[in-house]
Amino acid sequence: MLKYPCLVLDHDDTVVQSEATVNYPCFCRYLEQYYPGTTYSLRDYIADCSKMSFTEMCKIRFGMDDTELKQEYQFWQDYAREHIPDAFPGIKELLHRYRNAGGKICVVSMSSRDSILRDYRTHFGLEPDVIYSWELPEDKRKPSPWSLTQIRNQFGFSPEEMLVVDDMKFAVSMARAAAIPIAFAAWGRQGFPEVCKEMESLCDFTFNTVTEFEKFLFD
Repeated sequence: MLKYPCLVLDHDDTVVQSEATVNYPCFCRYLEQYYPGTTYSLRDYIADCSKMSFTEMCKIRFGMDDTELKQEYQFWQDYAREHIPDAFPGIKELLHRYRNAGGKICVVSMSSRDSILRDYRTHFGLEPDVIYSWELPEDKRKPSPWSLTQIRNQFGFSPEEMLVVDDMKFAVSMARAAAIPIAFAAWGRQGFPEVCKEMESLCDFTFNTVTEFEKFLFD
């Protein structure tokens, strides 16, 4: 019997290593084309995205309006189609073990549905049971608990049977609003101690490696 029969997984930098290899380079390329002369470090990018949503960051730091945000999203989609991030070592084995034990794999992410499905098919040879992604209306995206409510209604889980796994604090607000425990996927944030310190203080559990997380799920 699984301790948590429903995992609610983030995607970027929780399951795949996409921030430094896909999302940030893409954003830099976008800035080069549409905001020439602008510099933006990876550390600032991660710090900003941990404090505010990506949309808010684009509006506040770069003054983008809704039209420019749609343009940036299309730019990212085109770039992401040609750049597949690696999965974190051990995630494939964990997901297969978890599904074979009867667990439901749900994804709540700010990435696109197409990218999530592609990464799962490419790296894991499976698909999540349900995906809630960027295509949702803004008021239903993370940190809104709307997706968690939908998962509960669809599968009949109690909050205690679910576990949110994420690397950013917006997921903390989402999980707390739904009274669902949350684990910090620290394996994707080892180079950013400020983020780790804050997330460790906010989350119910912290796992520095995928192996630690797997032991917690199955021991």
